[in-house]
Amino acid sequence: MKSILIVDDELATAEALALILEDEGYRVSRASNGLQGLQRATEDPPDLVILDFMMPVMTGAEMASKLRAEAATRQVKIIMNSALGEGAVREHFAGYDAFLRKPYTIDKIIDAIRGLLDG
Repeated sequence: MKSILIVDDELATAEALALILEDEGYRVSRASNGLQGLQRATEDPPDLVILDFMMPVMTGAEMASKLRAEAATRQVKIIMNSALGEGAVREHFAGYDAFLRKPYTIDKIIDAIRGLLDG
């Protein structure tokens, strides 16, 4: 079973997405900021991280940079998402595997996940 870590400070959004992904057969964990997400990813590296760009404590870009810097998490797939355009996000971190602009559809994120994990 593939594992996904959702890191988003919008708790209702993260919870709804987690339920949908669990129904799709993924093992899902959640974190509400980049620091908490980094701790979870380091303790038990997921196959994929769905990462919000703008968060308190540690941004998505900061967390993603730290994931890429560590051998244990370097290969974790990252889907970065933001209400900002991709160009603005790329100025801070360009090493993600996919980008989704909020709001996105469930079909779009499931397609992105399948493409990264199954493709």
